[in-house]
Formats: sequence, structure tokens, C-alpha cells
Amino acid sequence: MTHVILHVDDDRHLVVRASEPDQKGPHMADLNLDVHIAPMRPMKGAPPQGPGDEPMWSPMSATLINGENDAILVDTLVTFDQVDGLAEWIKGFGKRLVGIYVTHGHSDHWIGINQLRKHFGAVPAWSRPKVQQRAAFEATNPGLSGYWQSVFPGEIPAHPDTPDTLDSNTIELEGSEIRIIDIGWGDTEFSTIIHVPSIAAVVGGDVVYNEVHMMTAETDATTRQAWIDNLNEIAALDPKIVVSGHHRVGAPTNPESIGESQRYLRDFSKVVEEQETVEGIVTAMLELHPDRDNPRVVWHCAREAVKKREQA
Repeated sequence: MTHVILHVDDDRHLVVRASEPDQKGPHMADLNLDVHIAPMRPMKGAPPQGPGDEPMWSPMSATLINGENDAILVDTLVTFDQVDGLAEWIKGFGKRLVGIYVTHGHSDHWIGINQLRKHFGAVPAWSRPKVQQRAAFEATNPGLSGYWQSVFPGEIPAHPDTPDTLDSNTIELEGSEIRIIDIGWGDTEFSTIIHVPSIAAVVGGDVVYNEVHMMTAETDATTRQAWIDNLNEIAALDPKIVVSGHHRVGAPTNPESIGESQRYLRDFSKVVEEQETVEGIVTAMLELHPDRDNPRVVWHCAREAVKKREQA
């Protein structure tokens, strides 16, 4: 059995190290997993409809999976300053960045590719085919690309690079296997996760949330249930370490976040059934989950839920 050591360098940096690695082949290396978290920050947006609805962007993680010499980054962060800070952190490891993997198509997980390439040259960026299609759509659709430019004006590239298609569902890093699972629904369709068996770790993208309000705006009751089922699939991997795409600064990387995410989704579906107004949904969800970061997300998702109901 693999044992792992988790320690916190500071609130924004989490570290996983193998202490008693599994039996390995002659060319397999121990992998390490390090997490950089960009804290919650203001963004541009519509005026608040009520308390907690001030425009804020949730905290985000980027994960460096690294061996003795080489490293792969999972997701990129968003704004120029966030990505510059991430790049300086990566440089501190003294390892060669050999690739960037993107877990899903939402722009906040890949729009930093351009800025990373200013630091690391023409490093390849990959995503699974459906993820690549969504990323390309977000980059070229006037409404979506306009949205990202409006909430982060002057802070993101006008013409962002998108990831290339990765047809394989594994990546080899220094002889060790990194597995990609096309898991399906998270906060968007066609989400993927990373499984690193050698250190019993999952990088969950936006399928798992950790102490941050969950973005349910693209879902309905049926797809939220699919999301809950996909979280069961993650739990079945028996991970000891789970990194969430939206991860509160200082929150642990333990697997309890899987069940906590499921409870949040069940609560949201129940509340939407019971409450008729945006304000009612927000009030009920904040009573059930008062301590998560960024209640603006609850307001946004409540507005979308009411809109879906009115259009049904």
C-alpha cells in the first residue's frame, strides 16, 4: 500500500510526498504532487442583488505533478498576475515543465496557457477531445469570450491559446502513469479528472469542490444526480488525497470533500424544489452551507435555476 505525507508549506501551497512507495518497475520514479491556490478575488460584474452577491471570483488551484526532473501542470489559473505567480512558484522546483493538462473546458482552467508559455516557451497543452471542443467554443463564441473579457478586463489574453487534443487517457511521467478519466458531469459536461495511483491522489477539477460554493448553473436535477454518481466513481478509487479545482486557501486535501460535494448538490436540488424565488434559494442554501467561500456563486446559480424553471 502506498503511504503519503501531506504538509502545508503555507496556506496557498500544499505538498504530497510518497513515504513508502509501492513496488515499482526498474524505470518508475516516485511522483510528487504540489498544489498552488490562488485566493478569492474581486471581478467586474453586475451590481449585487443582495448581501453576498458582490462580484467575486472563487479561489482556484493549479496542481504540479512532478518527478525527479520533469513536471506536468494541471490547469492554469486565470489572470496575468495569477499565472505569473504560478509560474514563479513552478520555477522554484527547478524542474522542466513538459506539459499542461486541462481538466475541462471552462476558460478559467486553460486561459493562462499564453502567459505560461511566456515563462516556459512552447510547452504543450493537452485536453481530452470533448474538453478541447468546449475550450475552442469558449475562445471563439462572441458571447462567452466577451463574458471573460468583461469580468477580467485587461487581465487575460485577447486571443487565448487553447489546449490541443489528447487522444490517450494516460500520460507517462518519468516512467510512472498518470491516468485520465473521462468522468462526465461536474460543473460542466464532459469533465475529466486525473488519477495518480502511485500516490493515491485525485486531481478532481470542478467535479469536486472544497469549502467553496459549487457552480451548478449549467445543471438541472437530472445532471446534478449524474454529478453525484460521478463523485461515487471518484470515491471508488479510494484516494487519500483529493485536490479540487475550486479549493479554499488552507483547506485540507482529504477525501471528505467528495461526500461534502455530494451533500451540497443534494441540498441544492431539494432547495430548488422547495423555494420559488432567487432570494429564497439563496437564503436556504446559505443556512445549510454558511461557511463556504463566495456566496456570489449561490446567487448566480439561484438565478439560473429560477430561469430554467420559468422556461420549462
